Amino acid sequence: MGGRLHIVVGITGSTGVIYGIRVLEELKRLGHHTHLVLSEWGEKCIAMETEYNAEQVRRMAGEVSDGRNMAASISSGTHATDGMIVAPCSMKTLSAIANGYDVTLVARAAGVTIKESRRLVLMARESPLSAIHLENMLKLARLGVVILPPVTEFYTRPRTMQDIIDHAVGKCLDQFGIDHGLYRRWGEPQ
Repeated sequence: MGGRLHIVVGITGSTGVIYGIRVLEELKRLGHHTHLVLSEWGEKCIAMETEYNAEQVRRMAGEVSDGRNMAASISSGTHATDGMIVAPCSMKTLSAIANGYDVTLVARAAGVTIKESRRLVLMARESPLSAIHLENMLKLARLGVVILPPVTEFYTRPRTMQDIIDHAVGKCLDQFGIDHGLYRRWGEPQ
């Protein structure tokens, strides 16, 4: 994928909202268009986990839709996007997506992304995982959805929390072929 992309970003109510915030920051820095959907609990987690507030996060996005607005443009497959990243993706949201239960705009937009054969990346956040979680992830993976939990790597020798966050965000951007420079790739000199 090349050129300026249009990516929907969902931030749901699971620990790790900083991943979604960094996705927005990086896509903006790289000149890509974003359409943000914050769930109610995603907004609450921003206040609990970060120094940001929800309004600051909304200003990072090119467009914003209320998570309850099922008439938003991204509810329709005729609204062209290049895909969607849900970071973090709660198990509630993952379950809704896996079972076609479009109860929120995040779940509906993800369902549209699947039905239109666009790239969908879910930064699943939960530990330990139950058999239910794993079955839902398997169902989605079989449909081509990328399940990308933010797993810490150490081969790059991260020195800060920012290094760890940027590696996970970079892995999401890799799924869209976006050149980002957020982490040192395997085999690159230190």
